[in-house]
Amino acid sequence: MCGRFLQRLSWAEMHALLRIAGPPANLRPRYNLAPSQSAAVVRSEDGERRLSLLRWGLVPAWAKDPGIGHKLINARAETAAAKPAFRAAFAKRRCLVPADGFYEWRREGSLRQPWLVARRDGAPMAFAGLWERWRVPEGAALRGALAERRPGDVVETFALLTTEANATLRALHHRMPVILPPEAFAPWLAGAPVALGPAPEDLLAMHRVGLRVNHPRNDDPACAVPLASAQGTVPGAPAK
Repeated sequence: MCGRFLQRLSWAEMHALLRIAGPPANLRPRYNLAPSQSAAVVRSEDGERRLSLLRWGLVPAWAKDPGIGHKLINARAETAAAKPAFRAAFAKRRCLVPADGFYEWRREGSLRQPWLVARRDGAPMAFAGLWERWRVPEGAALRGALAERRPGDVVETFALLTTEANATLRALHHRMPVILPPEAFAPWLAGAPVALGPAPEDLLAMHRVGLRVNHPRNDDPACAVPLASAQGTVPGAPAK
């Protein structure tokens, strides 16, 4: 499962990782990106990789209500190709989601403790994602950020693929995002078969962070700061 992630990358960092075409974008760093919010996503358009801002929580084209997106923030890599909500996107609408970490929670006594997971070397990564295009139907009662949309407007959304957790992450959760290596970027976007298993054991490290990250309205550097206690840190987990 992945319910929050970080996207603090600058345009230059995203371009270096994903070789994006088009003019540079002024991207706001995100320290606590949550479902229903917009994130930078990279898609293949006319043979080039283009960056767009899409809403997190996939809404299939056939959906009557966009609220279904709250349940479709993740897609299981093992079954996405066959599931009605994801199979069209898996076949034709794949994307890469740049990130520099994600959060996971673990019950520790009475506390639901958040942890930040990132690459040991501090480098950015790309999650495997699926995206969809939903058209607002007549008579739709939209709320929140979609309240101003009108019938016929297009809403583009995405979901992250997840796989079984590796041994490093299993202490936190049994699932983790699919982290693609650079050599898999092109075939994934092209719709070709790609291995969608857990990340290598030595790729990631993790550390506890404060409870500030528990609230989606908090989106600032303090969300990612390691707890001061030596007991609450795991060596090798970078803080940016």
